[in-house]
Amino acid sequence: MDWYLMVWRKYAEFSGRSRRKEYWMFVLFNLLAVLVLAALGGVGLAISEDYGGVLFIPLGLYILAVIVPGLAVQVRRLHDIGMSGWFLLLFFVLGFIPIIGFLASVAQIVLMCLDSNPGDNQYGPNPKLSELAGDAGFTTIGLSGQPPSSSGTSNTGFCSACGAKLMDASSACSQCGARI
Repeated sequence: MDWYLMVWRKYAEFSGRSRRKEYWMFVLFNLLAVLVLAALGGVGLAISEDYGGVLFIPLGLYILAVIVPGLAVQVRRLHDIGMSGWFLLLFFVLGFIPIIGFLASVAQIVLMCLDSNPGDNQYGPNPKLSELAGDAGFTTIGLSGQPPSSSGTSNTGFCSACGAKLMDASSACSQCGARI
């Protein structure tokens, strides 16, 4: 639920990056909310054909309210994989062409499923790294709390290639296999 609320806190923030988890949790909770509100409207129509349609008003209001944060989180998600947010406009325009629109939708889903670019990119720091580091930020002290060894290699606790959290005294990243 925190991931869903995070998107609402960044209501119209089109800069920066968003993780896959933030995007897909937002999509999941939106789907559930739309299903519940549509069911409420359907029950209203079943009860009274004359005034039951009034219960569809919350659904319409919710859909209108979610447009801006939905676009913002999609743009930030594209930024996370190193792409411009303008690709979203391209996908929207291609959506009006019958067969090309279907292929563009599939391509958009695939892009939203891609993993973050490791490290910083032109849109900002990797949001995974800031979550792993917590509020303290990055330090030059390893996971054991001891200063780096004098051998010249410093284990900051995170892989420089993929950003994954490193185990203490490991010489390679367990995620991507990069040497530390």
